[in-house]
Amino acid sequence: MRALLQRVTQAHVDFIDGAGGSETIATIGAGLVVLLCADRLDEEATGDEGGEAAADFLARKVANLRVFEDDAGKMNLSVKDTGGQVLVVSQFTLVADWRKGNRPGFSGGAGFEAAERLWLYFCDQLEAEGVAVTRGRFRSHLRINLVNDGPVTIWMDTRDR
Repeated sequence: MRALLQRVTQAHVDFIDGAGGSETIATIGAGLVVLLCADRLDEEATGDEGGEAAADFLARKVANLRVFEDDAGKMNLSVKDTGGQVLVVSQFTLVADWRKGNRPGFSGGAGFEAAERLWLYFCDQLEAEGVAVTRGRFRSHLRINLVNDGPVTIWMDTRDR
């Protein structure tokens, strides 16, 4: 699984309908925006190498990653420690293969059913870690509005553990 985390002071997600109208579907205050992607290896793997195991690992890391400042100004607190919120948005484009040509390919992403299942599972595991979670809407055109705090942006890939 892959995730891009951004520490934010606030964020919201708007659903864009087919007619171009929009509706705000999720809002958070201080916390993290997590763009999350399951890939084909997550879909196909079992045991400690993929799927739920990757989502469990990633949820635990996101909940406990110390990227918020303590009273001394040092990044020493997690989103759990601060009582912050996490907005999780499914983002299949994190698997983009851009090496050939000028149009990225996305064939490395998990299929829709597996990707949604793993996205929901990740959100549930993050909540089980004691974090307040709000969600985007799977397989929808969304507009993410955020105020990056820091800026603090971190790339995470469970293959790198």
